[in-house]
Amino acid sequence: MKIGLFIPCYVDQFYPQVGIATYELLQKLGCEVKFPMKQTCCGQPMANSGYQHLTQGCDANFISNFAEFDYIVCPSGSCVMHVKEHLHDEKQEELAATMRKRVFELTEFITDILKVDSIEGSFPYKVGMHQSCHGQRGLKLSQMSELNAAPFSKPEQLLHGISGLELVSLSRKDECCGFGGTFCVTEEAISVKMGQDRIKDHEKHGVDFITGGDMSCLMHLEGILKRQKSPIQVIHIAQILNSLKI
Repeated sequence: MKIGLFIPCYVDQFYPQVGIATYELLQKLGCEVKFPMKQTCCGQPMANSGYQHLTQGCDANFISNFAEFDYIVCPSGSCVMHVKEHLHDEKQEELAATMRKRVFELTEFITDILKVDSIEGSFPYKVGMHQSCHGQRGLKLSQMSELNAAPFSKPEQLLHGISGLELVSLSRKDECCGFGGTFCVTEEAISVKMGQDRIKDHEKHGVDFITGGDMSCLMHLEGILKRQKSPIQVIHIAQILNSLKI
């Protein structure tokens, strides 16, 4: 099983430790992992801003870098959803369609493809899980609270077997943090207020860390936490899982 590691551009530039943790974690789980060095942005910021027609170069580069792999794995539900929904190439449309089905968010890949139910280890902290909108509502990584259906969460499933980790039950567990990509630039005040509301929910439950599968959401919350001089830290779920002996 050949895995292509797809690392979002903002993770590569600002949170390389998340990419490294993802790479090491997949190796520990028995995967043959390669990181294509010429990968760049998937094109989501342009598409979200209404410039989908300018992302052809991003699509062509993505196909060039990842066509050889059996699976493409990424520690970001947001970027995965963009590729699943928008990867196209007029010259290689059949290949692009096939590749859209090979792209998986990290926890989705671990639970659905590798069939790993839990990972043993230790992380002795009180943790709040932030369910990102794209991951939850787009990729169906967890159940939406407004539905009258059985609850589930693939990320939480992986965290439950970890000794010492107290996963809190938030009051509004699937509410948006307000980041929204370019939304946080065009609607700054609303974005910040939404982020502050999410942080209050975590603060009320006395968490030490906020974790999640999208570093973009965590980056937004981290900025607010630092401005508020809060002791709460953010950490990507890959870092928690990789810090353990597997």
